[in-house]
Amino acid sequence: MSLDRRLLKLPEPTGEAAETTKRLCQIIGERIASDGPIGFDRYMDMALYHPELGYYRNGLKRFGEGGDFITAPELGSQFAECLARQFDGLQPALGGDWTLLEVGAGSGVLIRDLLGAMQHPPARYMVLESSAALRQVQRETLADLPSDLANRVSWLDAPPAESFCGVIIANEVADALPVSLFEITADGPMERQVSIDGDGLGWQLAPTTGRLAAALASLLADLPEPLPIGYRSEICLNLAPWLATVTAPLERGLALMIDYGYPRREYYLPERMDGTLVCHYRHRAHFDPLLWPGLCDISSFVDFTALAAAGSATGLELLGYTSQAEFLLTLELGQDLAEIEPTSRRLERANEVRRLVMPGELGEKFKVIGFGRDIDAALTALCAGDRRQRL
Repeated sequence: MSLDRRLLKLPEPTGEAAETTKRLCQIIGERIASDGPIGFDRYMDMALYHPELGYYRNGLKRFGEGGDFITAPELGSQFAECLARQFDGLQPALGGDWTLLEVGAGSGVLIRDLLGAMQHPPARYMVLESSAALRQVQRETLADLPSDLANRVSWLDAPPAESFCGVIIANEVADALPVSLFEITADGPMERQVSIDGDGLGWQLAPTTGRLAAALASLLADLPEPLPIGYRSEICLNLAPWLATVTAPLERGLALMIDYGYPRREYYLPERMDGTLVCHYRHRAHFDPLLWPGLCDISSFVDFTALAAAGSATGLELLGYTSQAEFLLTLELGQDLAEIEPTSRRLERANEVRRLVMPGELGEKFKVIGFGRDIDAALTALCAGDRRQRL
């Protein structure tokens, strides 16, 4: 059974939110009644991306202080300012007519702040965003941009068919790709599936088959020691196809992914017995992904070893892998603090720096990985504290 929400101390949904999750639970239950227990990846896809009721599609507030979580761009403008320095440095290699493609733009704050901070903004800023609700949020965020910059922004349902030279950025996107769950048992690895349990959703184990069985066999063979019985974790089967799809149009340039995660041998440590799956609801983290589908964000840490291998398989060059702290500090994060007035503004910016780089905040939890295609440019920030040997 799903955990008792009273033990999680989460505020009960009401009104539109309560109706949204009730309807989505009914749809998921009907799917299970029709098809039998489903893999968690199918459940997660419905919970996050159902066309009308999914977490990222239903129009309920998600980002910022009034939502469920805050991303790095929403802490302030300094995250975007650092990225702007990096992208401005690429401009000689890309030329003036370059394109920026952002995958999953969230609230749109990064679009706004990047365009405002770059000395050489892209000729086109394309946003890969299939959610109509989030597109509207993004348009509202960009309302005060000068028309010259706002007119460069366009929205896409799928990666562009035509190739381009430029930059692709995906900030906190790969962590939301649906994952399959597994458990190590005395009989070998089993898939954790979502089933009906009484009047709600529950779990059951089933033998692994097909792509999942093959992926788990490869994963377990790559680890330095066997995982203990009772070990639970997750694996993203569609990480490589996703990366290949979003980077296919990149003829020349940089693809930059920023997310929380580990290299494989840190990800699947034997002592990490319950995996990395985490849910967020009204700025509270919990670990019951079957609770209130459509209202809770569900994500898992990124296996950066798998992401690096996916990049190589699709013909990309791995240019660097480092922590967010090393990356941002190399791009001069916080170097102007002493000059900022008034004091209240300086303290506000200093707190933003702290949250972006401190190990107990986002600095070590988040990693930055960069891939290139036919580009020769200085990317010192990606190589600061280079961790490619850990992948």
